[in-house]
Amino acid sequence: MYGTFTWTDWCFIQMAPPTPTGQVNRVSVDVQCVTVDPGMDDDAPDEALADIKGRQIGGWGVAQIAVGTGLTVYAMWVGILQPGFRKVPLKLQVPYIPASKTQVQNVMTLLRGRKGNLVDLGSGDGRIVLEAHRHGFNPAVGYELNPWLISLARIHAWRLGYHGKVAYLREDLWKVDLTKCKNITVFLAPSVLSLLQEKLHAELPDGALVVAGRFPFPDWEPCRIEGHGVDRAWAYNMQAQKQRLLGKVSNI
Repeated sequence: MYGTFTWTDWCFIQMAPPTPTGQVNRVSVDVQCVTVDPGMDDDAPDEALADIKGRQIGGWGVAQIAVGTGLTVYAMWVGILQPGFRKVPLKLQVPYIPASKTQVQNVMTLLRGRKGNLVDLGSGDGRIVLEAHRHGFNPAVGYELNPWLISLARIHAWRLGYHGKVAYLREDLWKVDLTKCKNITVFLAPSVLSLLQEKLHAELPDGALVVAGRFPFPDWEPCRIEGHGVDRAWAYNMQAQKQRLLGKVSNI
């Protein structure tokens, strides 16, 4: 079970720029929903954080720091003054960590061949939703609690001509009804994933596919894996997860 991040770790992550093309050796693994190679332990959260901290900061990284710093200050402000935000436990408050181009590509690779709706939980600046729309997912919806990020995501959609074609909703991901969702994407902290897997297991239909970027679900077995290191993404077939749980219960 993974522990929670410290604020120091989050600050380092805020400074991480998108991974430059060509600097990541992408690895595709298909394990067909069976036990994953123990070698997966090499990509523990601590090593992923170390990978992030060691990267060089370019011009885009500086811009991300500026945005991230403003959002951090805002988050501190709402944490003190905004009652609704104070109700969210500290370990469930997820920092803004922009997905790199490689991470987005890995997520889309795992979703290849899928269709129907797509929901991004904790959608941040909206880049996953935009890319999902480009790949034919309809509707593509992002749920985000931070109003600054909702506004930023809508600006991105407007600039790219997707205004009215994608949706970004300010809503607590724990209150979102997922019973009709076919495709779910998440880029969240391990402490959140350990609790979110219970909600997904209870609400998602058997045919749903869940894709986690940057960190895997701690108790689930992926059916496919794409990428390497901090850019890695994991795909989970919900029917396989439910059958696995039933098997455990029957053996008790």
